[in-house]
Amino acid sequence: MATKEEYPLKKVCIICAKGTIEDVYAALIMANGAVMEGIEAKLFFTFFGLDAITIKQMNKLHTGTVGNPALRMPGGLPFPTLLGMLPGVEAGVSFMMKSQMEKLDVPPVKEFLEMIVAGGGEIYACKMAADMFKIEKEDLTEEVIDIITVGQFYEMAGGQGTQIIFI
Repeated sequence: MATKEEYPLKKVCIICAKGTIEDVYAALIMANGAVMEGIEAKLFFTFFGLDAITIKQMNKLHTGTVGNPALRMPGGLPFPTLLGMLPGVEAGVSFMMKSQMEKLDVPPVKEFLEMIVAGGGEIYACKMAADMFKIEKEDLTEEVIDIITVGQFYEMAGGQGTQIIFI
């Protein structure tokens, strides 16, 4: 029987393409966990994920209530997706989510980005998405190293022990 060689995880390249609280925080938590474990971390924000690194949007992230089959109400009951269309419901759910995160001492997006960079992580924006949304480097938080193409991101992703994670 052949033995399976295991290679330690050395680098994670995380792509965040969605701008909801749960998706942005998933990317931030994964990247922060990586740098805390001594694993090289590179984040690439594209499409609506750019909201997480855009100065005017990063504090306005919300939870998607319509079409989110995993959304639960307090007590674990499924959230009726039709309710998500009512005015104020999405804002209320987003407020509840943010308040629960505060209780758990989860840092705000900007602070998370600062922690990741302080730990050696790198943050990039997608050139195509930035061009599409007319976003310039000065629109982005200072933790963003550069606006790069997907090809440039893939060049950074090489090497044994690298994983690409898409969120």
